[in-house]
Amino acid sequence: MFVARLSTEDNNQNSKKAKKEASPMLGFSDKDKIGTIQSHDDALVVTLRIGRYDIKRVLVDQGSALEVMYPDLYKGLNLKPEDLTAYNSPLVSFEGKTITPRSQIRLPIQAGSDVVEVDFIVVDAYSPYTAIVARPWLHTLETVSSTLHQRVKYPSKGQVKKIVGN
Repeated sequence: MFVARLSTEDNNQNSKKAKKEASPMLGFSDKDKIGTIQSHDDALVVTLRIGRYDIKRVLVDQGSALEVMYPDLYKGLNLKPEDLTAYNSPLVSFEGKTITPRSQIRLPIQAGSDVVEVDFIVVDAYSPYTAIVARPWLHTLETVSSTLHQRVKYPSKGQVKKIVGN
């Protein structure tokens, strides 16, 4: 069983003891594999609400430091050049090619009732995905994800919420 315990400490220097706030246990068990075809080596691909739309084919990538948006999503959200801000650092694609991003845009991603705003880098490149969500989103939402279980779990209002892979 894969488990990560999330806890926070009260750093009040006047207090002799650090108080621990109870938080839900985030983890995966064999029960979470129900509904997945085992054994597999599939990437974790989910549907997320980005902006005001439910977006399919969003790759959850723990190894990436940037959220990325591809042309299909850019066009589908009807974004205009004036919605974008400059982004000048080149990126390296999965194939090892250097790509110069078009720009970036800050958009909300909604998971259940939780909303996190992230900066998407807009690139002109082919991808089977519409977007990639990465460590900034994962860390802000305090998620634990598992490609094996095809799930993302995160704490919300004292409960464990989950996003199931497509």
